[in-house]
Amino acid sequence: MLLPLSGEKQAVIVQGKTIQQVIDNLELEFPGIRERLLDGARLRASISIIVNGVIIQDKLRHKLDDDSEVHFIPAISGGY
Repeated sequence: MLLPLSGEKQAVIVQGKTIQQVIDNLELEFPGIRERLLDGARLRASISIIVNGVIIQDKLRHKLDDDSEVHFIPAISGGY
């Protein structure tokens, strides 16, 4: 869902000490990404964030290391 905004890049490197800062810096490089990830000041309910292979719970204020790998994915729900 973000590929059209990133020029079809599947991975990019951006700075940020928190998820919020990463999103802000992504928005500077790829305008429109913030709107796809956030609903106002909150993460969209349809988005999950994975940091270094772990789904995070504290969302936008989650602290990151310089080498953290962050993935924004559609939230998975439903089932039997």
